[in-house]
Amino acid sequence: MKSSLRYFLTIVFAIVSLASLGLLNSASAATAADLDKDAKQALQLLYKTHPTAETMGRNAKAILVFPNVVKAGLVFGGSYGEGELLVGNKVESYYNTVSGSWGLQAGAQSYSYVVFLMNDKALKYLRESRGWEVGVGPTIVLVDEGAAKNLSSTTMKDDAYAFVFGQQGLMAGVSLEGTKISPIKR
Repeated sequence: MKSSLRYFLTIVFAIVSLASLGLLNSASAATAADLDKDAKQALQLLYKTHPTAETMGRNAKAILVFPNVVKAGLVFGGSYGEGELLVGNKVESYYNTVSGSWGLQAGAQSYSYVVFLMNDKALKYLRESRGWEVGVGPTIVLVDEGAAKNLSSTTMKDDAYAFVFGQQGLMAGVSLEGTKISPIKR
């Protein structure tokens, strides 16, 4: 119970901090059409810079695209962004991504991330849960440059794979640990 309360308070503080810095507005699209356009561009950029991701996209049951996530922190921090779930080439639904953290941190950055849902189990979990807390439920593997070179359609055995790319700003590292992905209305 204590860790849930601490997690909740960290998220609230992070959102308030992002909003007060004016960063929250830049992480959310003005309309569904804006989000659709941004997500399409982010996915094209990922495919251009990571050919393995394009192969993964062809084999995925669905793709969750967050084209602009903003992360900021000064001891307490958080991130926020909005994205969409693509099944085939169609937008099925919209989601937000929120995380909170505390510790030795200072700075702000923006980045994109894409999660490839590789099986029906992962897609069903996302659709049926009120929010997917990364680390609970289907396994997500964060793909880095080295791991991407060793992935092929025969070695991809996990539920989901995430690529983080397009980092801009002054804050070290990006982690999906502690991230919650929740459905939103657009």
